[in-house]
Amino acid sequence: MLHIHRTFVAYLDGMDQLTVLVPKSCRPDGMTPFAMVAPGGEEIPLAVQQTEELGDAVKYVCRFSSAFTFGSTYWVRTRSGEMTDVQIGAVVRTRAFDDQFFYEGKLGVDYTKEQTVFRVWAPTATAVNVKLIAPDRNDVRYVPLERGERGVWSAAVPGDWERTYYTYVACINRVWREAVDPYATAVSINGEYGVVIDWEKTRLAPSAHPLPPLASPTDAVIYEVSIRDFTSHPDSGAVHKGKYLGLAEADTSGPNGTSTGLSYLKELGVTHVQLMPFTDFAGVDERDPQAAYNWGYNPLHLYAPEGSYATDPTDPYARIVELKQMIRTLHENGLRVVMDAVYNHVYDREQSSLEKLVPGYYFRYDVYGQPANGTGVGNDIASERRMVRRWIVDSVTFWAKEYGIDGFRFDLMGVHDMETMKAVRDALDAVDPSILVYGEGWDLPTPLAPEQKATMANAGQLPRLAYFNDRFRDTVKGSTFHLPERGFALGERGGREQAKTAIAGSLRALGGLFCHPLQSVNYVECHDNHTFWDKMAVANGHESETVRRKRQKLATAIVLLAQGIPFLHSGQEFYRTKGGDGNSYQAPDEVNRIDWERKSRYEHDVRYVQGLIALRRAHGAFRLATEAEVLRHFVFLEPTPPSVIAYRLRDVAVYGPWAEIIVIHHHEEKRETILLPDEGEWDVVCDGERSGTTPLWRVRRALDLDGIGTWVLVRAEAINAR
Repeated sequence: MLHIHRTFVAYLDGMDQLTVLVPKSCRPDGMTPFAMVAPGGEEIPLAVQQTEELGDAVKYVCRFSSAFTFGSTYWVRTRSGEMTDVQIGAVVRTRAFDDQFFYEGKLGVDYTKEQTVFRVWAPTATAVNVKLIAPDRNDVRYVPLERGERGVWSAAVPGDWERTYYTYVACINRVWREAVDPYATAVSINGEYGVVIDWEKTRLAPSAHPLPPLASPTDAVIYEVSIRDFTSHPDSGAVHKGKYLGLAEADTSGPNGTSTGLSYLKELGVTHVQLMPFTDFAGVDERDPQAAYNWGYNPLHLYAPEGSYATDPTDPYARIVELKQMIRTLHENGLRVVMDAVYNHVYDREQSSLEKLVPGYYFRYDVYGQPANGTGVGNDIASERRMVRRWIVDSVTFWAKEYGIDGFRFDLMGVHDMETMKAVRDALDAVDPSILVYGEGWDLPTPLAPEQKATMANAGQLPRLAYFNDRFRDTVKGSTFHLPERGFALGERGGREQAKTAIAGSLRALGGLFCHPLQSVNYVECHDNHTFWDKMAVANGHESETVRRKRQKLATAIVLLAQGIPFLHSGQEFYRTKGGDGNSYQAPDEVNRIDWERKSRYEHDVRYVQGLIALRRAHGAFRLATEAEVLRHFVFLEPTPPSVIAYRLRDVAVYGPWAEIIVIHHHEEKRETILLPDEGEWDVVCDGERSGTTPLWRVRRALDLDGIGTWVLVRAEAINAR
């Protein structure tokens, strides 16, 4: 056995490059020249290309000419005979490594009663075992895996291993590390182990109620929901509070008989329910879910559901079957499901399965070799690497096919590279082209070239992706991060022109961000930051509650009637408050849960938002899909007072029941008169208090605005013609 002093270290940083670090206390000049010793004993000369002093050490960059065989241990020998093993270093982040080890075959677990096949990608490992643990944990067995092509280790283990826990134990850089399978589709409580299951036992009967077709992303009305928040209130009426099954319960009601849960979602009229993270996450102990709260942006296992939302988190089948039942029930009630996809970081880089199985590969590093932190949570997933891209694309495809997911909201999407997001879109097109793909296109300081990032600035190169439109948000509401700042809906006149551009779809032809309205997700509130109501408590605290309610209804009307894809935060329609908490990601249920008593209190205002949704869905002129259509049909009415934004949707009979539509938004609590564009009669279908598709009254030549609100007028002749 070799005797190793470990007085110096050596790293493989390129396919033909070693970096040797020698402490100055070891008299480095006396240690060169170096030689690399191959597994068979052959000595390979190392040519020093560069020498650099680094504090207490000297760095030698060396080159060699022989091919390096991964999966074997090499050594470096000094002139004086000292030796150290070659650690696999930055080579894993080179294009050559990516190309040599990119693998397109199966990964993960394949189960039958006769045998289970285990496959894991670990190209830098010198040995890998699968550790099999009986559910009672009294029986542990290690089975060696065989190294195959492109660094994939596999074994077919005879016997019926259903419900067996498993991990992989890999030797990398002469250290054994235990990791859960990155492709684990079923996990034990708290994600401590992968679990072998029979997927046939999770199949549900086909739905008898197929979803209505979705012709265009602008036909969507997205409503953001936390599975836990939506039913956890004591008066939610749900039996399974805070659970997958709670969101699948029909005919629930709360205070004063108000509809809650699924019944309310149907009644409101939204088309898509965006669910906050439900892949397995850290921050909530599944053994005692009520002991702590977390939004779920602490991803652990991105192919397996979270257990705290299951009725029995100890049963690996429960979370899978109950999530499937919830999704099928939503589908049967005409609601599509969007998954909050958190692929930009992991909860704990050093303890993650990705880092344990291929150290240094899955994450980005800065020029100093330190982990990047563009996400702000300590690590950035390196989506541009080929096996990372594959892991992401495989995951979304799995969720779309196995669970029937209808859309993916990418958290911090701007951290990802464009090629990965194109690959995601292409893969989902092969499943169902109507699946939505949208995300946060913020430009964050991750070490990726600006022209490679999937940011809003690069929206022109990603025409089939949509983005959360923060310009829309801030021009309508005011700055999210500076609470006193007010936008148009809060009474600010200065941003009127920017608000007009946002309402028209934020098109580049009009000075906006996007190629077409399909790319703009319009919103003023989401789970992040202060709710709209809580911001107004600061920005417009001098106004009465009555006036602030008018302002919130105005902002919501702007969202729902603008060109683009409307997005609502659950409870926005009844003035959701978190008591001023601007980052409630781990605040208690009392702060985060939906307050159904509050919903019952503002039932009239909820009906108003319901009417706006019905109005949008009744006429395609609110849902134009191309830049050309907007430029042809959408025109602002001018002149109008500075407190008013008014526009006309003209010659739009081809899109719905009305040939002409006028929308007027007014943000001051004073009377104004707006002259109408011609001598014809107009029916008012929306005012500051009522909305829908039924005419409220008829006007000619002018409309009197009696304060803050939104008015929608349609050509009377078009209604009569029907």
